[in-house]
Amino acid sequence: MILGIGSDLCSIERIQKSLDRFGDRFIRRVFTETERARAERRPLTRAGTYAKRFAAKEAFSKAVGTGFRRGVFMRDIGVVNAPSGAPTLALGGGARARLDAMTPEGHFADVHLTMTDDHPFALAFVVITAVPHPRSTG
Repeated sequence: MILGIGSDLCSIERIQKSLDRFGDRFIRRVFTETERARAERRPLTRAGTYAKRFAAKEAFSKAVGTGFRRGVFMRDIGVVNAPSGAPTLALGGGARARLDAMTPEGHFADVHLTMTDDHPFALAFVVITAVPHPRSTG
C-alpha cells in the first residue's frame, strides 16, 4: 500500500546562488557528509548534484505530510545509493520517527526515490510504500 507520494522541482541556479552566497554554511546546514562528498567529486555538475538532493529532501517531506515541521529536518534526510546503485534515502532523527509513526503495525516502509536534472531544473519523486513483514516460519 502507498503511504505517501511527494515530488519537488528545484532550480539549479537557486542552489548555485545559495552556494555562492552562503558557501559551507549552507552545505553543512542542509546536506549530509555522504551527499557533500558526492557533490564535491563533481565540480562540473556540483550545483546540479546538490539541487537533486535538495529536491529529494523536499519530496520526502511532502510524502510524509509534514514539510519541514514537527521535527523533520533536511539533515535527517540523506540521499544514498543502494548496492544496486539506485538512489534511496537514509533517514535519522525526526524524519525516521515520522516515517516509523506512519507505518502500519506489521509492516515496514520502503522508500522509492528517483531524481533527474536538466539544467536549469532538478526533479525528485518519492513514493513510500508499506510492505508486510514476512511471516516467521517456526
